[in-house]
Amino acid sequence: MGKVIITTGNYSAAYAAKAAKVDVVAAYPITPQTSIIEKISEFIEKGEMKAEYIRVESEHSAMAACIGASVAGARTFTATSAHGLALMHEMLHWAAATRAPVVMAVVNRAMGPPWNIWSDHVDSLSQRDTGWMQFYVESNQEIFDTIIQAYRVAEDPEVKMPAMICSDAFILSHTSQPLEILSEEEVEDFLPPYEPPFDITDVDHPVTHGNIVWPEPRGDSPVGYMEFRYLMHQGQLNAKRKIKEIVKEFEKKFGRNHGDLIEKYKVDDADVAIVSMGALAAQAKYVVDLMREEGYRVGAIKLRVFRPFPDDEIREVTKGLKALVVADRNISYGYKGISATEIESALYSLEKRPLVLNFIMGIGGRDVKPEDQRKMIEAAFDIIETGELTKEAEWYGLLR
Repeated sequence: MGKVIITTGNYSAAYAAKAAKVDVVAAYPITPQTSIIEKISEFIEKGEMKAEYIRVESEHSAMAACIGASVAGARTFTATSAHGLALMHEMLHWAAATRAPVVMAVVNRAMGPPWNIWSDHVDSLSQRDTGWMQFYVESNQEIFDTIIQAYRVAEDPEVKMPAMICSDAFILSHTSQPLEILSEEEVEDFLPPYEPPFDITDVDHPVTHGNIVWPEPRGDSPVGYMEFRYLMHQGQLNAKRKIKEIVKEFEKKFGRNHGDLIEKYKVDDADVAIVSMGALAAQAKYVVDLMREEGYRVGAIKLRVFRPFPDDEIREVTKGLKALVVADRNISYGYKGISATEIESALYSLEKRPLVLNFIMGIGGRDVKPEDQRKMIEAAFDIIETGELTKEAEWYGLLR
């Protein structure tokens, strides 16, 4: 196995890109992501990483460069946050529709104005319909491991979709934790070199890619625009199965499992479970342990993959629960938390389903303490006793 160091979440992402033997990196600096790319540029300058670093004038150009490199057959990597991700928006659609298996580290940061560099998940969740797979991680080790796993999934011929690995600003990005760095040889045995579906340099067999297509099949084209979008959708659905397979293979080889689409913790005999994404999922387990000691039948669910959405897994894991607490570090303005909306949609087909309590909290990096998650869970037990659900969504910790 590899060596263990103490390092930040951002450096963990950089070490993962190095271990994956990325060929091309294109990125633009933005707080709190910048140190990822700074570390990668240091690796390249010292000759420790054989990759081409492309300096660009914006995040939009960074993603354009990654798409071009990926289509040309290179394993590509980039990283961004917040407004940088928003500036990429057009090219995110291009990357997914081009079926370019780009992997990107997204350090979740609040959107302005007013300006705020701390964490919430609106920046990445705003991109949920672009076609990118989305992973949300709870530790620096999971950042490293998930980037490696994401390349395996994204580059699989049955998937061929890009992936973003999302980590909380400062809570993980600038916080030091133990990290086991796998050697490039170990990783290559798990993650072989990328094999593109075609060779654009083969002048004897030219191809066109991402060109104009009619609404209906026409001429020599067997498919129209709608069929291309259906194939993207199928790629995402195939990723559900591939993620599970690759997580098991990673665990067998390296001994670590952070969950596949979801991770469940002490849920089997629980009456209430709390659902979290990102770093809050780690804290939720701690709260569950404390409350279990006091006799509460409570568990935790980490929503690790948001796209493709684990609807079947959510339905299965919530069977037998009386209430579900969904802690959202985001808001869909005018409605409620984004993951709560998706979870309720998944549960709708169940004849008997748990009550869903949605708490919008931690927006813009506002601190969420263990006692806060405990109060959310206690509120669910109170509602079970009274049978009265007065609010489906509540802003927790709002100062008024």
